[in-house]
Amino acid sequence: MARLVFGMNQSLDGYVDHTAFAPTPTVFRHFIEEARGQAGAIYGRQMYEIMRYWDVDQPDWGTDELAFAAAWRAQPKWVVSRTLDSVGPNAMLLSGDLEATIRELKSQRDGEIEVAGPKLAHALTELGLIDEYRIYLHPVVLGDGNPYFAGPRPRLRLVSQDPIGEDVLRLVYVPA
Repeated sequence: MARLVFGMNQSLDGYVDHTAFAPTPTVFRHFIEEARGQAGAIYGRQMYEIMRYWDVDQPDWGTDELAFAAAWRAQPKWVVSRTLDSVGPNAMLLSGDLEATIRELKSQRDGEIEVAGPKLAHALTELGLIDEYRIYLHPVVLGDGNPYFAGPRPRLRLVSQDPIGEDVLRLVYVPA
């Protein structure tokens, strides 16, 4: 059975915003390895549209960007949206009963499935479907934005912590 893992870069004050700060090269290489090892990813519409950037090689990309794009493209992707009519390569649009659909997906797969985006993570947290939370804590303060936890805060238990590069701390939690 697959495990759902919600992991994102977060500021010290609890916000996620890919436009306000970016991972260091070391953290980015960590994400390449994570993407290579995942059984797939579940996206909400907004995060999926952001990630579609990786569908087409850009002329200014280096080795790491090309490696991440290849890993992302190879993953099966499931997109939860009420407004999209279609999705890109290696992706499937999910509709209907979210809880039943995700439970079935988890039962049919092995390994880790990434949950991408705080709004989707909130919905899946409320349904009790997320198995692990990974916070990549960066030494920045944003003051506002999208919070990592976009709704009621689940009771969590810290299971590991480790530095990723010089400035980022990965905190891994499971539901308590």
